[in-house]
Amino acid sequence: MRGLGCPVGIILTAGQKGDVPQAAALLGGRKADFVMADTAYDADHFRDCIAQAGAIAVIPNNPSRAKKLPLDKALYKE
Repeated sequence: MRGLGCPVGIILTAGQKGDVPQAAALLGGRKADFVMADTAYDADHFRDCIAQAGAIAVIPNNPSRAKKLPLDKALYKE
């Protein structure tokens, strides 16, 4: 499976649906070391799903997040 910053899945929804509600379905049992996403995907339930899959979330903190979580900035930059 290809990663390297390229999308490996897509789910089309109506624009008002938002990004993160579909995020867990995008993982779809795929194996990964890291899951990279933008700030729109910064939600505890999605981060939990990533951790349960054995991967590390590389997602910037949403500015509204009270408790900031670590981000590997070098990896995110890649």
